[in-house]
Amino acid sequence: MIGTVFRSEDVPAEDRFEYWRELVGRTRSSDLISAHTADYWAEYRLMELGPVTVWPSSFLPTRYRRSGKMVRRSDPELYHLTLLLDGDLALEHAGRTDTFGPRDLHMVDGSRPYDLRPADDRDRRAVKGVGVDFPKALLPLPPHRVRELLGRGLSGREGTGALLTEFLVGLDRQAEALQPSDAPRLGTVVLDLVSAWFAQVLDAEAALPEETHQRVTAQRIQAFIRQNLHDPELTPPAIAAAHHISRSYLYRIFQQQSQGETVGSWIRGRRLENARRDLADSSLRTTPIHAVAARWGFPRASEFTRAFRTAYWLSPREYRLQALPEREQTLGRSRMD
Repeated sequence: MIGTVFRSEDVPAEDRFEYWRELVGRTRSSDLISAHTADYWAEYRLMELGPVTVWPSSFLPTRYRRSGKMVRRSDPELYHLTLLLDGDLALEHAGRTDTFGPRDLHMVDGSRPYDLRPADDRDRRAVKGVGVDFPKALLPLPPHRVRELLGRGLSGREGTGALLTEFLVGLDRQAEALQPSDAPRLGTVVLDLVSAWFAQVLDAEAALPEETHQRVTAQRIQAFIRQNLHDPELTPPAIAAAHHISRSYLYRIFQQQSQGETVGSWIRGRRLENARRDLADSSLRTTPIHAVAARWGFPRASEFTRAFRTAYWLSPREYRLQALPEREQTLGRSRMD
């Protein structure tokens, strides 16, 4: 597992809001105000990925204010990026006022005051999002250009913004399976995606180092592969053509960014993992194995069986029998009879 978890239920009710204030203050020093302090609720996972901190969280509507006095008292020189997943927020920062909804992102400079508040603080519907905090010195863009982004609503629904959004959501989803040794590499990926996205918005992509371009291209290719695993025609030539790069460049950057794994083996591994997950899913117990295989890009059942056995030391049928409880296996067989 990567990261530490906080759930307000683990703290006495009368201490929950103060405990939340203290947790938030470790990364974003600010005054917190909420209409729900008497019965507060929050959940939080803190992932320290090298110099980058990522913290998926859900909490009851709360106002976060950082004053000029607080900046003068303590300035760790951080940028704070927030991806909003559920709820509505308004932000005053750097001379701008803007509002945000689901799949919007915004950034603030911790060296400047800000006022982030819920659209309706009386509503008990939880706000859900992912915070990203990183040193300003690590963003490879001129500070005067970055100021153009402060306080603005930025969409996480398209282009590199969507790639960043999906990566952050995926980090939270996969946190239980990730290892602490993965943290520095994941922090680099987050910073690369943030840098590439900002550069794209500012039309300043020439300012990025070549290593960042390559790592972001690799992430974009991997996202494309995940979205098209069902297609048996998903081949290196097709992937290279879709990204307007040569096959040799595809092979080179992919091996550099995937610990030497080839494009073909990476595709096969993702297909097998998704098929394995479906075979262990009780809601899919009546789905024929050949249909599961076809769903993940294996049109020939014999090829799927060989690949699955090589990867997991069991045939697909044997794996399903082991993964599903006996009662569900019986139900599945009776429905198929």
